[in-house]
Amino acid sequence: MKDRKVTQDALAERLGMSQGGVGHWLNKRRVPSLADMNRVLAELGLGYLEVALEIRERASEKPVLETHYNPYFRYPVSDWKAVCELREARAHYGPARFELTDYHARGEAFWLPVTGDAMTAPTGLSIGTGMLILVDPAIDAEPGKLVVAQRADSPQAMFRQLQEESGQCYLVPLNPTYPKLLFTDDYRILGVVVQATAKF
Repeated sequence: MKDRKVTQDALAERLGMSQGGVGHWLNKRRVPSLADMNRVLAELGLGYLEVALEIRERASEKPVLETHYNPYFRYPVSDWKAVCELREARAHYGPARFELTDYHARGEAFWLPVTGDAMTAPTGLSIGTGMLILVDPAIDAEPGKLVVAQRADSPQAMFRQLQEESGQCYLVPLNPTYPKLLFTDDYRILGVVVQATAKF
């Protein structure tokens, strides 16, 4: 709530309940149901997250070091058209599709399917067509990072590596047959790629 600058009164109003009811949750006098927790996430603009109950076997009396809890987060799968809309406008993703990851995003992260072969390299790091990339808009775009960028006069976004050479920044493909582009004020970074995954 603090991070989203939402007061107790404002949250209560959004949820259609009393301020005292929200106060009971915050002061741990009452425990909200899973449905209520997910309503709170949605009203805080975090609807891409979900609180879920996990049922698992009880641990044996002797602690097993290999057994530990892995939290997973789900983020929507977008497309290249939707991602070019202003992120603040909260683009609609059509039929909801989500993918899980253990990455805890700083911002409103989303997955994108890789198209084309501009990031397919003959050696080293290579991210081919059909892979999914996880984009976090809240990560600072620094030289060396993989980014999704858009030119102001273009309806298309592109997936490239941000590189610095002689004091200039460039958007560089991993595929050497594609040209690198000078990164100017005409471009905006839509987010930094923090993960890539392939599904078989």
